[in-house]
Amino acid sequence: MTRLRRAGLAPEDGPHAVAAAGPGGLRLVALDGEAYALGLRPGELLGRVRARIGVPLHVHPADPEAEMQALHRLCRWAMRYAPVVAPFGPAETCHGLYLDTEGAAHLFGGEAALLDDLAGRLARARIPARLALADTPGAAYAVARFGKGKSPEKPAHTRDLILRRRHPGGGLEGGLQNTPRSLKPSPGAADAAPQDEDVWWESPSAALEPSMIVPPGEHAAHLATLPVEALRLEADAAAGLRRLGLRRVADVEALPRAGLARRFGLAPLLRLDQAHGRRPEPLSPLAETRTFSGVRGFLDPIGRQGDVVAAARSLMEEIAPRLERAGLGACALRLTLHRVDGTPRTLEIGLSRPERSPERIASLVRLRLERLGAGLDAGFGFETVGLTVTSAETMDARQAELGGAGTGERVAGLADILAQRIGRRLVRLAPQESHLPERAEGVVPWVAPPLPYPRSLPARPLVLFAQGEAAHDVFAAAPDGPPHRFRWRAREYRVARAEGPERIAPEWWRGGGAPRDYYRIECEIGRRLWLYRDGPHGPERPAAWFVHGMFP
Repeated sequence: MTRLRRAGLAPEDGPHAVAAAGPGGLRLVALDGEAYALGLRPGELLGRVRARIGVPLHVHPADPEAEMQALHRLCRWAMRYAPVVAPFGPAETCHGLYLDTEGAAHLFGGEAALLDDLAGRLARARIPARLALADTPGAAYAVARFGKGKSPEKPAHTRDLILRRRHPGGGLEGGLQNTPRSLKPSPGAADAAPQDEDVWWESPSAALEPSMIVPPGEHAAHLATLPVEALRLEADAAAGLRRLGLRRVADVEALPRAGLARRFGLAPLLRLDQAHGRRPEPLSPLAETRTFSGVRGFLDPIGRQGDVVAAARSLMEEIAPRLERAGLGACALRLTLHRVDGTPRTLEIGLSRPERSPERIASLVRLRLERLGAGLDAGFGFETVGLTVTSAETMDARQAELGGAGTGERVAGLADILAQRIGRRLVRLAPQESHLPERAEGVVPWVAPPLPYPRSLPARPLVLFAQGEAAHDVFAAAPDGPPHRFRWRAREYRVARAEGPERIAPEWWRGGGAPRDYYRIECEIGRRLWLYRDGPHGPERPAAWFVHGMFP
């Protein structure tokens, strides 16, 4: 729901919910505060919910891919606090993330200050969240999700941000200064939200709550009072434990391990040991976006074009092996030149096909510098040269030809040379996914692989108007036949020959419209035109005629 609100996709007043297909039909998977206050809960059938409540419920379709992308964006943003950030998996319902704060908390003035800063930024970004810090990921998750006596049922839209300390060898790494021996809210987190009317929260329970810090070594005492759902068990296992009267983590911990394993399998024991730190739980951090770049600094600044080209070639020689290992080729590069006075100069190099040849890139840089000439303005020289691949695509291995480059490579090379000479990316015409003549072809960058043209396409005019030009005073012997006489551009034309009709139906996905009947006609004066009748002729609606193009 937070993603929908922030994207402006749920602006109406009233309760909102997200539904997805499940057993028995559509079921609720996420709710906002108003829907939660009505007694709705995730997992309920949508049909029963509509019949039970008396107010309109705005239902949005679930989009797991968009949700995962939003969570990954949040994880990348959270890397400002710690290098290891891992999104929740299915066991945590994919509604939060872990941060490993080992060696990072002191950069923000301590653990409490880190949590305060994180809570404040989330509040200003209108992202409701519950934050907790503990020795293990399992303990931090349990405290954030179910701590402070919170019910196991929680609005599904609230993000959990779990921070854990790492304690190699069983010992804690450092500690919290002047921390009471109890669950301690960080001092300023409750006041981190801005006090203006522009900040909203989806429900009172989702409002910014004090960040929870479990003092080092005390996670076992706090886990004991939490419900069994805090162990990240499957729903059936948690329900089975509750049927036996085991409602708290302490109740499960007190059972004989052999009997517990025979009845419920190894999952409860694994989760219990992970929460207490008896078994390791390695995080699966979000993979960073691969970047292919290089930087070269010079003690003596350079200013000649040849030196810049040599630096670009050397940097590409470093980048090319990495591209090859990834199976990629550069489609666009950025050459950054930093002058001695700190002024940067950036040159964009575009290619028609994936490339990783240092000589090829150096030749294109040379052409661009020759075109700039004195406009490069090196000043007192460049002390740093950087080369970054800004766009890359899959590049298959190509067999070199004995007779030199193939036709495709020669055409691509010519396109790249012309692009550097004129200083602009080349474009070309390519077919589009439309059968209407005015939308069937468009301009695309030269690097984009075009769709193949249909092989059985009827003859099309050499000159196609962007929109049909109206033809007036059309006379046709038959209502649905070709015209015999018409007036266009203030001149009257008489038809000598006509071919057609060719019927082109409207695009149903774009709304209404009438089918068009196209005719290729030759006038008595020798002009050949492409006319079409917009819809059938009727007594109440005379057919409209348009000229759409001219043949040679």
